Amino acid sequence: MTDPSPAALIASFVNLLTVHPEGEARFTGPPQPGGMGRVFGGQVIAQALQAAQASAPEGMAAHSLHAYFLRGGTEGVATDYGVTRDLDGRSFANRRVVASQDGEAILTLAASFQRTEEGLAHQDAEMPEVPAPEDIVPDHEQRLALADQLGERMSEAQRALFLRPRPIEMRTVGTLHWMNRRPAPPRAQSWFRAIAPLPDDPALHRAAIAYVSDYTLLGTAALPHGLSWFRGELTGASLDHAIWFHGPARADEWLLYTTESPWSGGGRGFNRGRIFARDGRFIASVAQEGMMRRRR
Repeated sequence: MTDPSPAALIASFVNLLTVHPEGEARFTGPPQPGGMGRVFGGQVIAQALQAAQASAPEGMAAHSLHAYFLRGGTEGVATDYGVTRDLDGRSFANRRVVASQDGEAILTLAASFQRTEEGLAHQDAEMPEVPAPEDIVPDHEQRLALADQLGERMSEAQRALFLRPRPIEMRTVGTLHWMNRRPAPPRAQSWFRAIAPLPDDPALHRAAIAYVSDYTLLGTAALPHGLSWFRGELTGASLDHAIWFHGPARADEWLLYTTESPWSGGGRGFNRGRIFARDGRFIASVAQEGMMRRRR
């Protein structure tokens, strides 16, 4: 039986985000243990970022990435990452990454790196006033309650997938996106952190934040329509994803992810996200457009 302890889950998560060199400018990312169906987009983004970071000049840190999802990846098989070095400057560097499975590209990613320097600084974004994570019911407890409520309407396979232990703890302010039944404003907030300490590796923490940045984002565009992926009312997939890292942060300490969707139409939904440290520091900006269609 798989060890569900927080330490074991985090060890497996760190392994998932660790890419292995396979010759010059090539890396392999492991599959999610016990994964089913389509690969989670945040996993491919995080592994592609790790491949770019592993090939970046020493002393430079990723400050932004832009990714396009080309095809849905398949769980259970490793993903290959080919890296191209486009620029190695004195202050900035750039890497292009192509993620592929079975010889077909599933994602392209460009990442930019900068050498640390002092500069003009301001922060216009204000952290929303929300309840502290300690005052919010954990998402996994809400999942348990919903699974008990649904009872035999969930198959054993659905229940196992729905309740599987996760390395990231989420605490959503208000109603969970996928439980929403009435039209609501396209805004949401969630606290998140790794469920156990991560190694002291800034690149790994950036990859973990990139992984989580694909959570909840597209669901925000569904809120005004009162529809849910969980109830099978929608079909969707991420099309592109961008992150700007504004400052360092630990992914094993509480971070607030606030999302909004200013527009949807034409079978697509556009979403923006901001990530804050608990002390109010503006850590990262996120943007994503995804396919969103009513299931017929």
